[in-house]
Amino acid sequence: MKEAPKLNIKRSIELFEEAKTLVPGGVLGARKPGDFIMGEYPIFLEYGKGSRLIDVDGNEFIDFLCGYGPIILGYREDEVDDAVIRQIKDKGFCFSLTQPYQNELAKKLNALIPSAELSIFLKTGSDATTAAIRIARAYTGRTKVMRSGYHGWHDWCVEMKGGIPEKFYEDVYEFHYNDLEALEDLMKKHGDQTAAIIMTPFGHPLHQKMQTPKPGFLEGVRKLADTYGAVLVYDEVRTCFRLRMGGAQELYGVKPDLTVLGKGMANGYAISVVCGKTDVMMAAASKLFISSTFFPNSDGYIAALKVIEIMEREKVLDQIWEKGERLLKRIQGIIDRYPNTGAELTGVAPMFHVTFTKGNPETQRDRRTDFYTQMIRKGFFFTPHHHAYLSYRHTEEDLDLTVQAMDESMAYVSEKYKG
Repeated sequence: MKEAPKLNIKRSIELFEEAKTLVPGGVLGARKPGDFIMGEYPIFLEYGKGSRLIDVDGNEFIDFLCGYGPIILGYREDEVDDAVIRQIKDKGFCFSLTQPYQNELAKKLNALIPSAELSIFLKTGSDATTAAIRIARAYTGRTKVMRSGYHGWHDWCVEMKGGIPEKFYEDVYEFHYNDLEALEDLMKKHGDQTAAIIMTPFGHPLHQKMQTPKPGFLEGVRKLADTYGAVLVYDEVRTCFRLRMGGAQELYGVKPDLTVLGKGMANGYAISVVCGKTDVMMAAASKLFISSTFFPNSDGYIAALKVIEIMEREKVLDQIWEKGERLLKRIQGIIDRYPNTGAELTGVAPMFHVTFTKGNPETQRDRRTDFYTQMIRKGFFFTPHHHAYLSYRHTEEDLDLTVQAMDESMAYVSEKYKG
């Protein structure tokens, strides 16, 4: 049982200790050390290029977290960055009024996203999901919301409730993905007061196995929304421009009333979108206020237009699906060779997750920790708590090396827990 040597992350730890005197907790949110494996993962990165990351200690990693999803092409994609730099230098990007690229991007989304008739541009996924709920409430005149999935950090949806009065989320009810019966029960109780059903159309719950929709699930949710007059909102922040150019709604053939977009559409530049049916979206024009100094900034528009151009020209998603399907088949083969690890592979080619939910529940967390510790030490940036992404710039060599490291790491876990 050969254990990979521990990484040198001395500089990361020094910077973290300094950060704790400057920033509450040193690092906030999903990037804090406790969301990885304490003492094993770098805390500060220096740079990235293509599919690779370099941390402040000089360690190099093949990256599968992709900035938590925005990096669909690769880090420092020259064609995208050059387009944004030209915009900044030649025309500027932050003004009191909107530049015409808003219209260009909206027309492009209309052509790509099945549900997109009108669009509103924002900066983050949380901005967009919150705007979608406000639009749905204004359109229906109702208050209650049914939700399934992670929708950001704002008061109505964040899991950690510190600092949030209960009245801000008391009208929000959660149901689990693929549990149509639970949603039916909620709608029987609250349907006539429900403004929106918001959900991820592909199941990617936090820390858990990923799920594709069971037969009839998405169709059943659509029917419930129609029956009770609620607005159906798809949170496609992760899935649009990754599962299909038109999102999971294109892949699965069930169209919502509103769609929330973000992450992969601009390869790391800050932009998000609420788009949807004209009658619902028009509530934003007359019944509510959505505004920010930075929402009209054109750097995000330019990046998104260039990313979409590249993805269509190079057939990026076809290549990601092809590479990913081969990769997942090989990973499944590894898991099958080491059944005592309790490992399980879920997801689809562009986004997948290896969990350790099978086997002895007393060792589940330890088995997971040991596997991901070996992987990060070998130079492969996955995380135990979040699914992986595949990018355009992942090479066949990257994937071959990844499979080899996974085989060695799974063998280590299998040997350690063979008793």
